[in-house]
Amino acid sequence: MHIAVYLPLLLSLLAPLGARPLSERCEPRLATWLLTASSLILGTAGVVSLGLLAVTGLIRIPPIAGLGHWSAPAAQHDDPVRLSIALLAGLLLSGAVVMAARLLWRRTHSLAAAALDAACMPARDGLVVIDDEAPDAFALPGLPGRVVVSTGMLHTLDETEHDILLAHERAHLAAHHYAFVALAQLGAAANPLLRPLATAVTYTVERWADESAAAATGDRKRVARAVGKAALASRRRPALTRTAGAVLGILGRRGRGNPLASAGPVPRRVAALLAPPLPRHPVLAAATAAVLAAATLATADAAHDLHQLLKTVGVS
Repeated sequence: MHIAVYLPLLLSLLAPLGARPLSERCEPRLATWLLTASSLILGTAGVVSLGLLAVTGLIRIPPIAGLGHWSAPAAQHDDPVRLSIALLAGLLLSGAVVMAARLLWRRTHSLAAAALDAACMPARDGLVVIDDEAPDAFALPGLPGRVVVSTGMLHTLDETEHDILLAHERAHLAAHHYAFVALAQLGAAANPLLRPLATAVTYTVERWADESAAAATGDRKRVARAVGKAALASRRRPALTRTAGAVLGILGRRGRGNPLASAGPVPRRVAALLAPPLPRHPVLAAATAAVLAAATLATADAAHDLHQLLKTVGVS
């Protein structure tokens, strides 16, 4: 096994550098797809690479080598991977599997709870209004999903902005944004180096919903004003408690008193809405596709190398 097995891990170090350019310069729907695919594919490729490295250490242990009819001395002689690297890979692999399984369990549980809550909520056209003066609005996944809005949020926005609010939240449900967030977080749980990609997805799904609302209402400035008003109102008064990890709202993740230069999520969303719509940016899309293709091919090549090694150390 040679450099190919390490390439997915190296790309995981470099990939977060592209998270901000993709989220800021690329059309939000395409950016969400690219960031989610990057987190999931690089996370999977990294786990596979760690597994391949760990196997090279296991086959040097005589009892385990005997189970596969391999020669442990031959493995020690023919395998270029150092035993210390194989052992470290095994430890990292164990941690990655545990963290990914833990997040998968939590996300599954929270989505099931959200679906149950949604089924129990009486709604008109999928809209649930909660009597709470704390301003908040969010999409609750389910079969069907619900748009939950507090009376405080309805009072914060004027009647012409209520349509914007509903268009934003319904876009979250229609495009299954919670699935993109969950998959990106799963990849980041398996490989913590990819957390900037998962964070970027939580921003781009909000931008995607913003653009859907702008397209539905035909007024980007009104959407920007509604997002800004909602964020300012929520800072003055805490929003109502949501089901953890299972909802997406117009407020998104708010920065703490940032000027636009420090790039808080809400100011960035408002600025993007006040500017012309972003292009698809084929150069960034092609670069991302090339990185993912390289990681996939490198993983396949490393798996082939391990297969050849196992054939070489096999006992005839």
